[in-house]
Amino acid sequence: MTKQQTIKKAVSCSGIGLHTGVESTITFKPSKESSGIRFIRTDIDGSPEIKADIEHVVDISRGTTLAQNGTRIHTVEHVLAALTGLRIDNVLMELTNKEPPVMDGSSKDFVEVLKKAGIVQQSHAREYLEIDKAVTYNDPIKKTDISVLPSDRYRLTCITDYKHPLLGTQYLTIHSIDSFVDEIAPARTFSFLSEVEHLREDGLVQGGRLDNAIVIIDKDIDTKEINRLKKLFKIKDDINIGKNGILNGVKLRFENEPVRHKALDVIGDLALLGMPIKGHIIAARPGHEANVGIVKNIKKEYAKKILQKKYQAEISSNYLFDINAIKKILPHRYPFLLIDRILDMEPGVNLTAIKNVSISEPFFQGHFPDQPVMPGVLIIEAMAQAGGFLLLHTTDEPEKKIMYFSGIETARFRKQVLPGDQIYFKLDLLKLKLGTCKLHGKAFVNNQLVAECTFITTLGDRKE
Repeated sequence: MTKQQTIKKAVSCSGIGLHTGVESTITFKPSKESSGIRFIRTDIDGSPEIKADIEHVVDISRGTTLAQNGTRIHTVEHVLAALTGLRIDNVLMELTNKEPPVMDGSSKDFVEVLKKAGIVQQSHAREYLEIDKAVTYNDPIKKTDISVLPSDRYRLTCITDYKHPLLGTQYLTIHSIDSFVDEIAPARTFSFLSEVEHLREDGLVQGGRLDNAIVIIDKDIDTKEINRLKKLFKIKDDINIGKNGILNGVKLRFENEPVRHKALDVIGDLALLGMPIKGHIIAARPGHEANVGIVKNIKKEYAKKILQKKYQAEISSNYLFDINAIKKILPHRYPFLLIDRILDMEPGVNLTAIKNVSISEPFFQGHFPDQPVMPGVLIIEAMAQAGGFLLLHTTDEPEKKIMYFSGIETARFRKQVLPGDQIYFKLDLLKLKLGTCKLHGKAFVNNQLVAECTFITTLGDRKE
């Protein structure tokens, strides 16, 4: 079983952001087990944190942008690809501005500085999402297809097809993520000359230079055009039309460097799943929209398995979470933890759970001890704990949140619950807005409805 990894010491890179053009420093710092990959904006009061997660993607215009609570980080894919390629699971990345530095347009500099920091194993096992059935994404307009198929390791096949003589159809396959450092990381970002002006007008590639991007000539240019390009790129030296069809004759690091960079972007965007996969990614004409799309489809298809991998020590087909996993999320403890098992859950939608009622329940000592009946208020409390488990999984870090009652609209008790009964709870999330949630729960014993309740709860932060 492989272990999670982080870095030994803090290391930094500085430069300009590709799309925003801002001066920026990124500092990689070690992080504890199972904390994942996180960005911190140190230039903003309070140093807000953004987890590298698909749910935080807000823009895919020629790059992947994350945002949380109004804080943005642009173009995260190159640095995320470097972390994936080095199998680094847990790291904090402090940023002094809204975009990581582009460096030379590839992941090579990030890889080199992270290797200098040193990579160390941690105590927790690394959890993989094993793809056991195909997941696909298709965009017929852009003619993009991405599939993820079962495999015993991380494999990637990438195909591009451009109607340009320099590019044409390019193909790449890596049979292990271990190939990333040598085969993928050095591949630089590229653009067609005809796109550059439009990208600038759209507020993109403000930090684009001829030393951090490959500009492919796809139209005729004259002296006037060259002067315009010098002004656009803020270049004082001469610009020449390279004989190889690339502006300034920049030499390619690989014959098929463009498709390798597309593969780099795929790897970086797939890191937003939050868990390394064992699967074969086949990407035809990929882009950030398609990359984000396939990650969302994987997360939707494997939502339950991802949750189980995160919290459940032993996977069972009979239930989703046992009592040990429940205790990782809910703050309640004996004698007030009233849920024994989560049978099933669709995060943010519904949940089913059970409680086994025994004569040894502490409340029976004082509640009708000669004729024990489970108190109705505790049935509602158990129902609310199940609802809390459902609600907490609408957040990024449920183990750091807590749920409080803020109102009960209706409650009805239909039948007594006695020692020896097993209560089956079904919870539906009716409404969620700004941390306030309305839930409806039903409790059954032997398929008979014993209680139901509609209640309102509020999310809060759990104290460390």
